[in-house]
Amino acid sequence: MNLAAKIETTRFGAIAIELQDAIRFPAGLLGLDGLLDWILLADAEQDALGWMQSVEDGAVALPVVSPRRFVPDFQVRVLSRELESLALDRPQSAQVLVIVSRHEGILTLNLKAPLLVNLERRLGRQVLNAADVSVRHEVYCEPAPWKKSA
Repeated sequence: MNLAAKIETTRFGAIAIELQDAIRFPAGLLGLDGLLDWILLADAEQDALGWMQSVEDGAVALPVVSPRRFVPDFQVRVLSRELESLALDRPQSAQVLVIVSRHEGILTLNLKAPLLVNLERRLGRQVLNAADVSVRHEVYCEPAPWKKSA
C-alpha cells in the first residue's frame, strides 16, 4: 500500500511524496536531532546534485553528491558494526553520498562524515570516515548557482 503525503518545503514549495520512499536514518544526522526521515530528490538543473529533504521539517534540505564523481579514489573506512543497522547484503552495495557546503564562495564536500544508504531497504546512516579525508574538500568546478528546483 502506497501512502502519499504532501510536505511544505521552503526550498521546493509543496511536494507530493510517497512515504515508503523515505529513507530512515534511525540514528539521525549530525546536528539535526529528531530529523529521521528524508526524501532524496534529484536536482532539475544539475545532474550531479541531489537533495536530502527532511520529511519532518520542510525548512531543512541538504545538497548531496556522489563523492566519487569529484574524488574518484574516495573510500569510506568504518567498522563493520557501523554498517549492521543498514541491513546490507554486501557492504559494497551501500550508496555513498556526501553533503555539499559553500564556504567563502567555494563549494566543499564533507568527506569525513558521509551518508551511507541502503536504497532497497530505505535505511541510512551517517558515519565517521576513518580514512584520512577532509571535512571541507574543495570542489574545483564552475557550478551553476543553486536554484529552488527539484
